[in-house]
Amino acid sequence: MKRSQINRILTEGDAFIRSFGHILPPFAYWTPEQIRADDAGMIRERGLGWDITDYGQGRFDEMGLFLFTTRNGTLGDLGKGKGMLYAEKIMISRRHQLSPMHRHDIKAEDIINRGGADLIIELYAPAGDGGIDRQSDVTVPCDGVPRTVQAGGRIKLKPGESVTLMPGIWHAFWPEDGDTLIGEVSTVNDDKTDNVFEQPIGRFADVEEDEAAVRLLVSDY
Repeated sequence: MKRSQINRILTEGDAFIRSFGHILPPFAYWTPEQIRADDAGMIRERGLGWDITDYGQGRFDEMGLFLFTTRNGTLGDLGKGKGMLYAEKIMISRRHQLSPMHRHDIKAEDIINRGGADLIIELYAPAGDGGIDRQSDVTVPCDGVPRTVQAGGRIKLKPGESVTLMPGIWHAFWPEDGDTLIGEVSTVNDDKTDNVFEQPIGRFADVEEDEAAVRLLVSDY
């Protein structure tokens, strides 16, 4: 992705988030120099901030996601079972924009439709070898109520609805007809190691520096 495209997506995404009355924390608007400063160490170390990805495929409008991580614990705390064991993100998925099939080995997460279009989530259970089980039904809680679909089945989340995905559950998602504001509340998030994709793709975008960064992405630090 070109940095100019990323800068534009950041500006548009911030406006979309604000249109729902959701305001990002102050560090969202820090300059690259402020993020690189010593007192921003926790922000960098915990991967907080802007995250625009096309999964290294160069087709952001078709396969991509806008994310902002507002808070995140550490794997060290998670291993000890005490401390900051949680994470939170706000995300934007554009009309028909795919977040491809993947699973997490550690992270459990609630995916919440915060507003906009309905969100479609496709689900598979994990096979014994960690791959995709294309035969078994999948049961997931939706706002505390179990829902069962066949392998590859889809659930639709309307604004205000959510689904809980435990580690190992394979999932892909996209908005049905319009842009969707998505919340994610989870255990500690480690995007460097805890994303296993069905296809051989990357988690972060390859950035072409055609202009200066207005804001740094988490992948920049």
